[in-house]
Amino acid sequence: QVQLVESGGGLVQPGGSLRLSCAASVSGSPFSAYTMAWYRQAPGEQREQVARIYSYGTTTYGGSVKGRFTISRDNAKNTAYLQMNDLNPEDTAVYYCHARRNQEYWGQGTQVTVSS
Repeated sequence: QVQLVESGGGLVQPGGSLRLSCAASVSGSPFSAYTMAWYRQAPGEQREQVARIYSYGTTTYGGSVKGRFTISRDNAKNTAYLQMNDLNPEDTAVYYCHARRNQEYWGQGTQVTVSS
């Protein structure tokens, strides 16, 4: 069983930065065994994957965020992060943390709004 709690969202001006955190409470398998990902969903849009980090550290990114966003994890703290730089209004969305091993789990989401 995994519970995920996101934090770090908010209002930021275009060109600004935010760092999202996803704190995981896990039982059974260790946090390090989970593939972690960030998704986002803008109003009227489908949920899309932003970034993924595998248990062994390999990362993948969606095309629209590559070079601007960085996903990372601290297994000692049971936490995943999403560093977002050079934000633009198209990045406005609710950002969700996702964990997967044999099952998948979602956080409740955190709002990111990019606006001047």
